Amino acid sequence: MFVKPVQSPLRNPPHTHTHTHCQLGSRLNIESTIKTMALCLGQVFSKDKTFRPRKRFEPGTQRFELYKKAQASLKSGLDLRKVVQLPEGENINDWIAVHVVDFFNRINLIYGTVSEFCTERTCPIMSGGLRYEYRWQDGDDYKKPTKLPALKYMNLLMDWIETNINNEDIFPTRVGVPFPKNFQQVCKKILSRLFRVFVHVYIHHFDSICSMGAEAHINTCYKHYYYFISEFSLIEHSELEPLRAMTEKICN
Repeated sequence: MFVKPVQSPLRNPPHTHTHTHCQLGSRLNIESTIKTMALCLGQVFSKDKTFRPRKRFEPGTQRFELYKKAQASLKSGLDLRKVVQLPEGENINDWIAVHVVDFFNRINLIYGTVSEFCTERTCPIMSGGLRYEYRWQDGDDYKKPTKLPALKYMNLLMDWIETNINNEDIFPTRVGVPFPKNFQQVCKKILSRLFRVFVHVYIHHFDSICSMGAEAHINTCYKHYYYFISEFSLIEHSELEPLRAMTEKICN
């Protein structure tokens, strides 16, 4: 199956236990929110489909205990604009890293649900309607921008993101290991390419999403994503143009 969830790269901060609970509570709270939303997506999309389970925090660890407390404190109707704001005292790179991984997991799940309808015949190029076309370039196998079927493009994209997320030199998880100087630039590129998944799904496969009864879940995921990238200016405004009208409608 297409979906390939990845463990969020939360790092154990060098604080006392009391301070750590205060610092990370909000981060794990948003992680819990995201996981709950992903569970809703899984329930909606699970008809005749099988998804790989998400990785969990190891029982017995401090993170697991914090995760359970955050789960217990979850409430409905959270204001996503406030949820994405950097908590006081939180490291911005840790905050971005957590969100990049979670957005990857959820957007990967969203595309995985419509991938059976996204074939070389139905989607011979990776596009967003007639005005926007995306070509793949990774500097390795595809040194120049290359026109590809959407499904091929998506598979290459998800593999590329997963490789970056699992790279300790880019997304360090060990205590005391700093993020690289280009960390935010890499995240901007990841988030920019994930936006293209939204573009393709909304423009070419939204009927399938609606037939599954998942429109509200997709819209919530998109709104969360949009508020986050806007809060930290992680994508050039011009790149958001393909979904501008929809964004103005659901994100105001």
